[in-house]
Amino acid sequence: TIQTVRQQLTTSFDALDARFELSEAVRRYQPAAEAWRIDDILEHVSLTSHYLLLVIRKGVAKACKRAATQAIPDGESDLQAIEVIGHPDTFAWLRPDHMEPTRAVSSAAVQATLRQQRAECLALLEQMGQGEGSLHTVRMSVQALGKLDMYQWLAFLALHARRHDIEIGRILVAQQADKPL
Repeated sequence: TIQTVRQQLTTSFDALDARFELSEAVRRYQPAAEAWRIDDILEHVSLTSHYLLLVIRKGVAKACKRAATQAIPDGESDLQAIEVIGHPDTFAWLRPDHMEPTRAVSSAAVQATLRQQRAECLALLEQMGQGEGSLHTVRMSVQALGKLDMYQWLAFLALHARRHDIEIGRILVAQQADKPL
């Protein structure tokens, strides 16, 4: 579980970080009137990760505290149960207003935030390196996933980022199609 979540976090955040290497013109391309630009998506991921990390931080602290008095159960977290989160075509996702991009934050600031969030996620995962993350669950309302342990919450965060990286790839394809020959 820990190795899989670490790989998901690293892969997702690295993919998003590479998107900042695109030119500003490419990142600001808007494929349709109401559609998000690449910069909007990157800001949204940073906002969503911020709110997910609020829950994850508290949950990891509780899980680690419980590990002092409770045995860590054998077995792995069911990461397959949340795999649906990583694919943009599996369900419509209505996000809360506070996770909407504001376009008020510079691209450099969003990139710095995402890098800090990546580091924090990996540090939190490291804190639960002996299975402690299975000792605390918190309900996830998205897709009625129910109670998720802390490894699943970190995987959810990574899969959310992956979902949006796929959308960024689609914007790049659309942008290429709009260019005159």
